[in-house]
Amino acid sequence: MKEPLVLLPGMMCDARLFGPQIAELSSDTAVMVAPVTGGERIEEIASVLLDILPKRFALAGLSMGGIVAMEILRRAPDRVTRIALMDTNPLAETPVIAANREPQIVKVRSGRMMEVMRDEMKPNYLAPGPYRSEVLELVMEMAQTLGPEVFIRQSRALQRRKDQQATLRKCRVPALVLCGAHDALCPPKRHEFMAELIPYAHLEVLEHSGHLPTLEQPDETTAALRAWMNQPYVLK
Repeated sequence: MKEPLVLLPGMMCDARLFGPQIAELSSDTAVMVAPVTGGERIEEIASVLLDILPKRFALAGLSMGGIVAMEILRRAPDRVTRIALMDTNPLAETPVIAANREPQIVKVRSGRMMEVMRDEMKPNYLAPGPYRSEVLELVMEMAQTLGPEVFIRQSRALQRRKDQQATLRKCRVPALVLCGAHDALCPPKRHEFMAELIPYAHLEVLEHSGHLPTLEQPDETTAALRAWMNQPYVLK
């Protein structure tokens, strides 16, 4: 039996972000989706999760989930058997982006969260394609479910996050770095950089995907995750 697989969703997303992967991978793998909603710091979120996660597990995170995954790897490298980082960022928040979150938080506090979500998603998230509107609709539904308090907590956590380049350099487990070619939020160049930091990492860029490949190109994403799960522990 393979080790359990823990999936960490992105900001304002829940298990539905990984619906296609859960359906396919759960036939032979214990799959768990852990929320990244439990704190105003990435370190706090990681600490809460480490208290409830299995003793050892494969770890895959998308966007903010990837940022939390890197902090879990930093804190408990002996518990992470392999890591997949998807459409994410190992760097600390820039002062400009951190400042840009403040007016968003003000709007969300005044009851305009869905407006903020729509404005934020339009330029950055998805590749052009026939299912774009369906994916956007699902993202909006997930955000509505989680609500404004989670948006504010997650925004604060992202503002305060630390640089994880040193964590990636020390990584000694099978690693997948995956992103969509059309991701303007966490572009492919950033993932090339991440893959160079991690010894023996495998880089996968999906041509017809943006920031949410699990939903935009579910079959290709699932295939990449399955290959990573089947990769031997011994890195050659």
